[in-house]
Amino acid sequence: MAAKAKYIATTRQISVTVSPTYLDDQSVPEQSHFVWAYHVVIENRGPETVQLRSRHSHITNARGEVREVRGAGVVGEQPRLEPGDVFEYTSGVPLTTPSGVMSGSYQMETQHGEGFDIEIPAFSLDSPHQPVRLN
Repeated sequence: MAAKAKYIATTRQISVTVSPTYLDDQSVPEQSHFVWAYHVVIENRGPETVQLRSRHSHITNARGEVREVRGAGVVGEQPRLEPGDVFEYTSGVPLTTPSGVMSGSYQMETQHGEGFDIEIPAFSLDSPHQPVRLN
């Protein structure tokens, strides 16, 4: 089995790693329904305690159509990360095309009330139902 793709971004010593997986059992290609799960690991490598308050994602399908998603926390939680803490979650995204890309940011807050954004790395959503083109 091939190694899973991992996409990593670090902002203010907070690392975000995303690993997407195509879900063949939930996808119906003949109805233009393609589904991915993505596993996220957020690691606080910095010296200060932070809390994830909200998220903002851009989901772009293979036709270039963009959908924005905003919301409080992730998977119903607003995790607090002390130095060295790690928070993991898995979510999913459907598309009407066999490939796409997701990116975005988390809105964080320090224990002193300072708000800042951290990058969610852009990650590729690829299914076996797309033509492979070599550049």
